[in-house]
Amino acid sequence: MTRDEVFEKVKGVLVDALSVDEDDVTADARLTTDLGAESIDFLDIVFKLEQAFGFKIAQGELFPENVAQDPRYVKDGRVTPEGLATLRERLPHADFSRFEKDPQITKVAEVFTVDAVVNFVMKKLGAAGAAAAGAH
Repeated sequence: MTRDEVFEKVKGVLVDALSVDEDDVTADARLTTDLGAESIDFLDIVFKLEQAFGFKIAQGELFPENVAQDPRYVKDGRVTPEGLATLRERLPHADFSRFEKDPQITKVAEVFTVDAVVNFVMKKLGAAGAAAAGAH
């Protein structure tokens, strides 16, 4: 699939999961602040992505878990350098450049843009394709 095809399919998933207008689903739209996603919506998005693309998404693979509760990663409401490094490692599909300027834990969800989801799907499809090619 091309990136444009993946984007269109992701857009459909987000329109369905979040009941937003197609025009609002742009590459740089943030799932939370721009599209109104709440924590419960992230589960629905993962489920719908799995259905749309035919792959499994492990818990915590697309969206992080247990980072905010770890004192090594968060101190005084801000993500520590170690926490930021961990987030980057766990979520290579997300762009942290804007977040790292003001790493408040309450803003961490803002790294989840439509483009980050497309990056994630492209990587999963590439990995699935490589695994399938290796199986032959």
